[in-house]
Amino acid sequence: MEHSSSSSYARTKRAMDVAFSATGVFLLSPLLVAVAIAVRLDSPGPVLFRHERVGRNGRKFGVLKFRSMTHGSRGAEVTAAGDPRITRVGRVLRRTKIDELPQLFNVLSGDMSLVGPRPEVARYVSMFSRDYEEILKVPPGITDPAAVEYRDEERLLAASADPEAQYSQVVLPAKIALYRRYLAERSLWTDLKIIGRTFAALIH
Repeated sequence: MEHSSSSSYARTKRAMDVAFSATGVFLLSPLLVAVAIAVRLDSPGPVLFRHERVGRNGRKFGVLKFRSMTHGSRGAEVTAAGDPRITRVGRVLRRTKIDELPQLFNVLSGDMSLVGPRPEVARYVSMFSRDYEEILKVPPGITDPAAVEYRDEERLLAASADPEAQYSQVVLPAKIALYRRYLAERSLWTDLKIIGRTFAALIH
């Protein structure tokens, strides 16, 4: 199996990222425009939301999403299903994961990859700093095995009396274990399989 340390793997993965994300932006442009209009009409505020996350080698960057919450809302870092901050359009976007589509531009800029450990906020990275020393050696991704496994994360957190504690003590450690497994096994074939699993999860 081709290992992540291979320079050819890194070059080919980057070429695949650019090709797939550019094609995605082109093919999905009508949807992107329609969603932007829906977000703008649904509630006051910008169409896009930029959330600071920790990327490769600890460099912070802004993850792009379609705004799914009321503009200027404050609260917990994690979001559970039924959060009153989520707008009407936002509920649909989050359920279908369409709110994540602007991250294709993060991939084009080189801040993210199509496949890789999901980028986390600095607070949680510092809580698991030893694990993230290894995880942050690679670019974060739009999807990965943990993203597929925890696709219904918001619903899971909503069932907890303390969603933030549930996330930091149960969900994130489980995700980190999946991140580390991905790092040990990743290859172009593995990445393609994860992309396939992601699409399969989205249509079910």
